[in-house]
Amino acid sequence: MTALDEPTPPVGWTRHLLRDLCESIQAGPGQRAEDKGRKPADRGAPVVLPRDLRGQRIVTDDVAAVPTIPWARARALAKHELAEGDILLTRTGTMGRCALVTQEHAGWLCHPNLVRLRLVEERRTGAAYLVAYLSATGALDWIRARAAGAVIPSLSIRTLGELPVLLPPAAEQKAIGATLAALDDKIQAHTELARATRAYRSVLADALTSGSLSARE
Repeated sequence: MTALDEPTPPVGWTRHLLRDLCESIQAGPGQRAEDKGRKPADRGAPVVLPRDLRGQRIVTDDVAAVPTIPWARARALAKHELAEGDILLTRTGTMGRCALVTQEHAGWLCHPNLVRLRLVEERRTGAAYLVAYLSATGALDWIRARAAGAVIPSLSIRTLGELPVLLPPAAEQKAIGATLAALDDKIQAHTELARATRAYRSVLADALTSGSLSARE
């Protein structure tokens, strides 16, 4: 039995619908043909893609490849801008990936296949806990079970808003969020180390097998 199925929450815990915790649940703005292929060098508001949501973080490996939306149009999309403490969630394709928006990506826009959750002001201190909750098995199973579409699964904003959320007392929310965020940081650090080691291995293999470098040196 998952936390979502429990008839009675633990003492001091409360059950809510996701929509009641949010000031807004909003998909990213639609794309235009003229936006495709635009990069930072073209100047504009950068866009977070679904693939950038990794390990509960927004990870953009190649900054030069980040897509952008022209400033002239981005100004009209101010209501879609990301703010620190927002939560991004995939709503099509690979369901359930989520990430907490930090100051690094404040002011960015997000892809239309992502949903931005903005918590009501009194709930914003619990954003890290909500990210932890959304990435737990119970919530992921709930989301995937309700994703529509045989070829490309998708979840409507209305359905997402009906996700039941189990909240502990505020102090415990903070502790849970901090504990899992620390583990996410460690995972990200190991992932980056593995990526750098793979790149080094590739360069070293080229040098050793071409004779430009000796393994005995």
